[in-house]
Amino acid sequence: MGIEIARDVAALRRTVARWRAEGARIALVPTMGALHEGHLSLVQEAGARADRIIMSIFVNPTQFAPTEDFAAYPRSFDKDVAAFAAAGGDLVFAPEVAEVYPPGFVTKVSLGGPATAGLEDKFRPDHFAGVATIVAKLLIMAAPDVAIFGEKDYQQLAVIRRMARDLNLEAEIVGAPTIRAADGLALSSRNVYLGLNERGAAPLLHAALERCRAAILRGVPVASAVDSARDALTEAGFAVDYVAARHAETLAPVAARGESPIRLLVAARIGTTRLIDNIGV
Repeated sequence: MGIEIARDVAALRRTVARWRAEGARIALVPTMGALHEGHLSLVQEAGARADRIIMSIFVNPTQFAPTEDFAAYPRSFDKDVAAFAAAGGDLVFAPEVAEVYPPGFVTKVSLGGPATAGLEDKFRPDHFAGVATIVAKLLIMAAPDVAIFGEKDYQQLAVIRRMARDLNLEAEIVGAPTIRAADGLALSSRNVYLGLNERGAAPLLHAALERCRAAILRGVPVASAVDSARDALTEAGFAVDYVAARHAETLAPVAARGESPIRLLVAARIGTTRLIDNIGV
């Protein structure tokens, strides 16, 4: 039997119930589509942890700010389904907006902790409420044993982990390593917006983090290493939103290397494209 496509929650739950009756372990890979090798690596991780794999493809309107173009987000549904099937996936959950947010919908997840760390939330204040709400709904609708998220969106991963613990959601939340191009650029659906010159400069984002990590490991004070990374990116033509050293679990600010584990996080624009990245120290 070929890959299944569920367009509503009832169809999704019927398939999940059948798999449960067969004794299958189920994984969920939530996406907004426009799949690249990073997404497919999540499918591979899911396959190592479960018998059946669901991928959600849903461009979630509640995580877009009014200044962000929801309509322009890249969409390639047929190509995505084919790629997921080739990677070993079993079911695509692709609901319409009205199925997820029916008329009169007024509920959202209220967040603190990692969602209020002064990183992405400072620049996209409503973003994580939208992310947490859709992820909570997906975990409730699909009831997977495990859900796989990429570490590239590191603050998002921390928010989801905290939410799942706080709400007693049963799915194990797994973070999978960031997949990079050969020159170090983290793979992202938004990379398609980069012009030729911008694409050439974009790997400097990861390079700046690597130099920052190396400096910290040499004993350079954390604040000085972070400032140097920020200055280097600014000089290279990036408009930097933040470069930060944070506790890898709580995302609280870190002042010294001894306050490990440390995660270095960056967000910056090159041209009109906003890129994010992170690495551990």
